[in-house]
Amino acid sequence: MPVALAIARKYGTLIGVAAILFYFWINLPGTFLTGRNLLNISQQMSMLAVVAFAMTVVMAVGDFDLSVGSTASLAGIVAALVFVSGGPVIVGVAAALAAGLIGGLVNGFLISYVGILPFVATLGTMTVYSGLAFRLSGGKTLFGGAIPASFSGFARDGVALGGSGLVLPDLTLVALGALVVIWLLLEQTVYGRRIYAIGGNSEAARLVGIPVKPLRLAAFGLSGLGAATAGLMYASRVASANPTQGAGLMLDSIAAVFLGTTISEQGEPRVLNTLAGVLILGVLGNGLTQMNVDSYVRDMLTGSIVIVAVAASSLSKLRSR
Repeated sequence: MPVALAIARKYGTLIGVAAILFYFWINLPGTFLTGRNLLNISQQMSMLAVVAFAMTVVMAVGDFDLSVGSTASLAGIVAALVFVSGGPVIVGVAAALAAGLIGGLVNGFLISYVGILPFVATLGTMTVYSGLAFRLSGGKTLFGGAIPASFSGFARDGVALGGSGLVLPDLTLVALGALVVIWLLLEQTVYGRRIYAIGGNSEAARLVGIPVKPLRLAAFGLSGLGAATAGLMYASRVASANPTQGAGLMLDSIAAVFLGTTISEQGEPRVLNTLAGVLILGVLGNGLTQMNVDSYVRDMLTGSIVIVAVAASSLSKLRSR
């Protein structure tokens, strides 16, 4: 029994991915495990992946960001407003990314320098950014001729995979790029080592000379950039922007990171483990959609997954002491 429990704790998330794949493969023969559908899943979960990878940095430092969904929505609105005014694509994209970065830095400043708890600070800014998105858009969806074809066309383009007739979506490539960047940052740089040191014991990190406040500030700035990137990806995919576009990103991104921590022996957020969490949520969402399951059931399952993941991580830490 102890051996079985050890295996479940170490490989539970990976076993979960395999079980979900097997279930949908049996119940959706001929449509689920096809190259076209798997590429479709990769595109569907690309926005979540970008946010979750950036959230991994924030959670590695011992914090979390509840405002990512509102930041994504605000960034999409900012870009659309630039397009409506006749601005070029590059200006709209830059403005959206700047809005996300500023939003993230505001979070980091409130938490690192003002001393507000992450839950309180990001809950407050979540409401502020959401209200700002509604105010700027007038509560309406911005679409149609206002969105340049070169911007909306990005989400429909991709790289052909040989002569298979399949196309790797550009949105998937963006997510893969974010994965590489965050992995290098956390695993191959001094910044990453310091981030994990702060997450392990911020006071001890401060005493050995690690600049805790600036590094936490930078982590939240990165989270804001990730959320803004996802907002641009959403806007490109649906050729529109609305103030509630990123609403589901907050819960799903936190769930993905927590799922990933169940793979890590130390219970630390690691970006490759977060990828496994994203895969679970992406595969689950796609399969349930094909089975015509109501969206609220998926929300219930996601919430349950968060509870189970946190419980598993807590039990693992208690047993290791």
